[in-house]
Amino acid sequence: MTNSEDVRRRADASFKRKELQVREGAKAMADYEADARAVEKNTARLRALRLAKEEGARQAAATKKSAPSADTD
Repeated sequence: MTNSEDVRRRADASFKRKELQVREGAKAMADYEADARAVEKNTARLRALRLAKEEGARQAAATKKSAPSADTD
């Protein structure tokens, strides 16, 4: 091989490696963002469940306080 052919071959190999790195980086970023969205969605769902449970407990406590006691005769 001549020197110019060797240089061209190494440049092509380098270019292909960099192209692959860009594609893999984009895929990794997409996976990372999808995972982040899934975590946010799950967090919102759990927060809604916790708030509903706390509200139910508050209502039960308020009902219990306002109910007349049978012991106060």
